[in-house]
Amino acid sequence: MEIPYSRWHAAIPPRRSRRQYDSTDLEQDQLAHLQEVCREFRPFEGARADLVIESPDRIFRGAVGPYGKIKGARALIAFTGDMDDPHIQEKVGYLGEAIILEATAMKLATCWVGGFFRPKVAASVVHTAKNERVLAVTPVGRAVDGLTREERIMTGFGRNHRRKPLEAMVSGLERADWPQWIESALQAARIAPSAINRQPWLFHVEPDSITVSVDNPRFTFGISKRLDCGIAMLHIEVAALDCGVQGRWELLGAPRVARYTVEHTV
Repeated sequence: MEIPYSRWHAAIPPRRSRRQYDSTDLEQDQLAHLQEVCREFRPFEGARADLVIESPDRIFRGAVGPYGKIKGARALIAFTGDMDDPHIQEKVGYLGEAIILEATAMKLATCWVGGFFRPKVAASVVHTAKNERVLAVTPVGRAVDGLTREERIMTGFGRNHRRKPLEAMVSGLERADWPQWIESALQAARIAPSAINRQPWLFHVEPDSITVSVDNPRFTFGISKRLDCGIAMLHIEVAALDCGVQGRWELLGAPRVARYTVEHTV
């Protein structure tokens, strides 16, 4: 499956994590489309997404972090990885965000959940192999009208989601010298979701590449920072493609995660 980059790029700004759903079932054509995308979009071996058409209540345990319980969803998507792969966290983050952006483009609501769910229950639902683990899940459905108090706190009441400025996370080429695709890609990466909005990524810019790294090796909230960086990687690529720049990812060792290098322009 080719990346529908303009569609996913347009879905980045309006995407919000939602925890309260209206309890109605999704339409059959919506379910069929989500199932097709989960089946067809497999950019990396060892990482997969599975749509589960049932209430996810038994998979979640109590409050999901400080932002309240997830209620009312009628379906769930589980993101599973082969734990023998040293790069599986970033692969799952990249894959999962692609599915979430497609759901957003469908006018459906989602919420990345990487720590506060029952992994054994999720594994039994999607039938994981011995070497596999469900690394994250998302409910999917129609959100209730209006943000709850917890959701307003989470999104920072504003468009920028309380994001760090680019200057605090970028090194290398001076911003005045950035080509348009780099500006667009980093703006998209800047508003990528991350666990508890920790934004653990750093970007090193060269004229024809962006290297993504984690900010420090501390493991926090029980979720890999490399998974968060995989989400940012997807944002970088769809924005670059929407600017007419085709590139490739090279996966790297810690603390670096991956480098996106220009191959050609369209």
